Amino acid sequence: MNDYQGPVYEKSFEFALVIIELYKKLVDQKEYVLSKQLLRSGTSVGANVVEASAAYSKADFAYRMSVASREAREANWWLLLLKKSQLVSVELNNEIESCGELIKLLTSIVKTSQASLKK
Repeated sequence: MNDYQGPVYEKSFEFALVIIELYKKLVDQKEYVLSKQLLRSGTSVGANVVEASAAYSKADFAYRMSVASREAREANWWLLLLKKSQLVSVELNNEIESCGELIKLLTSIVKTSQASLKK
């Protein structure tokens, strides 16, 4: 049963699925190092969102969402590196765009939750 819901959970879950599929393609092209880094950071985003949903305080929630945001930024780094290096012949524009949207959403959540801590 899935107790998690909301746009950030849904986007991070969908992003993780996309990253898993991309990882398979990259491994098929014998790219093992960067693809593993991307798999780790890309799937970690959602895991941190889930942890934030069980936060014991507003500060803990803000911290865990900021970790999710950092993981999304790292995934974006690996995607851009793969694209610019032309190490593999895989189109990455959709993944980069999706990651950018996730970063914007997480950044907004982090800013809002940190601002609420200062009140």
